[in-house]
Amino acid sequence: MRVRIAFGAWWLGLTLAWMAVAAPWVGGAGVAEPTFWWQLRQQALYLSGVWSIGMMSLVMLLSLRQRWMEWPLGGMDQVYRLHKWAGIGAAVAAVMHWGAKESSGLIKDVWGTAGRPARDAVLAWAVDWRGTAKDLGEWAFYALLALVVLTLWQRLLPYRPWRRLHRVMPALYLMLAFHTLALMPLSFWRLPMGGVMAVLLGVGSAAALWSLAGRIGRGRNSHQGQVHAVKLLGPVAGRDPLEVLCAMPTSWQGHQPGQFVFASFEGLEGPHPFTIASAPGSCGSTPDGRPLLRLVIKPLGDYTRSLHAALQPGQAVRIEGPYGHFDGLGAQARTQVWVAGGVGLTPFLALLEARQPGAVQTEALQPAHLHYCTRNAAQDAVLPRVRQLCEQAQPPVHLQVHDAAQGDCLRPEHLVPHGTALDIWLCGPAGLGQAVRQAADRQRGWRLHQEAFQMR
Repeated sequence: MRVRIAFGAWWLGLTLAWMAVAAPWVGGAGVAEPTFWWQLRQQALYLSGVWSIGMMSLVMLLSLRQRWMEWPLGGMDQVYRLHKWAGIGAAVAAVMHWGAKESSGLIKDVWGTAGRPARDAVLAWAVDWRGTAKDLGEWAFYALLALVVLTLWQRLLPYRPWRRLHRVMPALYLMLAFHTLALMPLSFWRLPMGGVMAVLLGVGSAAALWSLAGRIGRGRNSHQGQVHAVKLLGPVAGRDPLEVLCAMPTSWQGHQPGQFVFASFEGLEGPHPFTIASAPGSCGSTPDGRPLLRLVIKPLGDYTRSLHAALQPGQAVRIEGPYGHFDGLGAQARTQVWVAGGVGLTPFLALLEARQPGAVQTEALQPAHLHYCTRNAAQDAVLPRVRQLCEQAQPPVHLQVHDAAQGDCLRPEHLVPHGTALDIWLCGPAGLGQAVRQAADRQRGWRLHQEAFQMR
């Protein structure tokens, strides 16, 4: 909901800024007169351009992954959702902008050039750059569309090459920013539109340059750690989860159970999000006093399937974060229900460790019900640990295992006995999340909290 509100508010703000400076374009002309169509084309061209560059500026700002963005949106996963939808919005607006531009031929064929507005004045320095700005904008438009298609149609391109290709986005933005700066009518530089565009282009361009310099994720949230130990949680490498203990530097200020980090291992590709599978202090520290952090990594793609062979103790790792608000806490008057599917168990491991005897509890915790979905309980190497943690948890956590190998798959009906006022914390496959979300929409007393690690 917050993402929808933020997207709508941003779109509305851009529209109102345009309306404040756009000249009345109907001019008394009826829809049967050529002047109407030429003026309609002109204003559609400008408004769609404002929408497109405005959304692209938001995309560039969100790409910086600043921790302060989490609070208004409800978590870094929601920041990425808004980033994705703003990119789609920018592409749709760019198509509208291109369509408005190309419509001149149709209007000319039907109405001729009668009533066609004169070319708008632009900034003085930009007069000689009109042609270059138009060409750059057109090239960037086609490249933007291609990137959006590759992002949405994920089967066309695997994640690794897509991620490398996605790095050209800041350069595309700078091309579109120059296109906007050189071609925006001089009258649009009046307040409030002028101020809005100056801020958008300035912030967006700074973010693009920061990204091109490789500085994203290297601020105060970045910590240079070291792989302390690597352990395969099961007999089959490349299929069973991998436990990685990371020794953190003194700059690490700790985390809250349920949060995640971006980890970049030395010699491998860039940052990937992994949930922290340990409560603060539960893993102890190294002999020289460095706190240990546990990551449990499920082999889901080419990158994670190869980690068991690539990671070695002593290897450098850059940890960025922590991020997220998946704390498993809710209103005291509501029942807390945790739903974990597969590798989605990792945040709940941290939440369970925070409930163990001797753990420092900084929040008022409530009893909870954990529904754990596993493909095969008999072969699940993590399940014994989960059972032990649940048995010792204070306040208690009641465990119910759903074993797919025995035909026991979680259905929303399994949650009904817990009551009508539920806070449901879910981490797992998309299909499981969709089924529970649909049930929550029908049960008005159910509130669903779900982090979406959809970074593409």
